[in-house]
Amino acid sequence: MQSAKDSQATDHQSSEEPLASQVRGLIADGQALVEAELEFQKSRIAYALGQAKSIAVLLLLALALGFFALMALIVGLLLALAPMLGAWGALGAVVLGICAVAGLCVAVALRGLNQARAVLLGKPSAQKDSV
Repeated sequence: MQSAKDSQATDHQSSEEPLASQVRGLIADGQALVEAELEFQKSRIAYALGQAKSIAVLLLLALALGFFALMALIVGLLLALAPMLGAWGALGAVVLGICAVAGLCVAVALRGLNQARAVLLGKPSAQKDSV
């Protein structure tokens, strides 16, 4: 009878060792997976930051070139209107035109701000969305 109990104990002990080994292997695999995922995410972030830098530089360049193009347009308008309206008349017309466009931009921006504020504060919108 003793040998049967010893045999069962040996079988039980030998079946536990591979299970414990498998659990340790599973934990090691999980740790390796987490480390690999962290490295992958770090490389994605590094790539995105590198792209963001070049995108920012290109946007700043486009903004500067757009500014200079607008200045050239204003000078061209002044030169084109000066013979018809005189120098001061051309200046006044161009300034009034620029102020009108700036006022329109401010009105559209304030409208968007009010709509965003209404959404954030949970107030119902007076406008209906057209479908």
